[in-house]
Amino acid sequence: MKKLLFLLLLCFGMKASAQTKALQTLRIALPTIQCDMCKNKIETYLKRYDGVTSIVVNVKKKEAVVKYLSDRVTNEDIKAAIATAGYDADEVTAEPDGYNRLPACCKKPDAAKKQ
Repeated sequence: MKKLLFLLLLCFGMKASAQTKALQTLRIALPTIQCDMCKNKIETYLKRYDGVTSIVVNVKKKEAVVKYLSDRVTNEDIKAAIATAGYDADEVTAEPDGYNRLPACCKKPDAAKKQ
């Protein structure tokens, strides 16, 4: 009986450790964010994605730190989601439709002056 219990605990321990190996951390440069509205929009948008476990956006450093499960979502998917929301993410530029929907305070300073 003790051997069976030990084997069950060992199997559950191996399964739990296999799941944590998929957790990855990604730092993304966000050169176009301007304010806390940008921060909230990106964090809210990415929290909807299956596999994203946490997202922290730092407006002063203009970067985001994303923790995600690599077996559910890729770093390219995360960058594309940020671009869809209207912001540049590393080498991925913002999609025009998403950018045009942003409020004036969240747009690039030179673009906000033109309006």
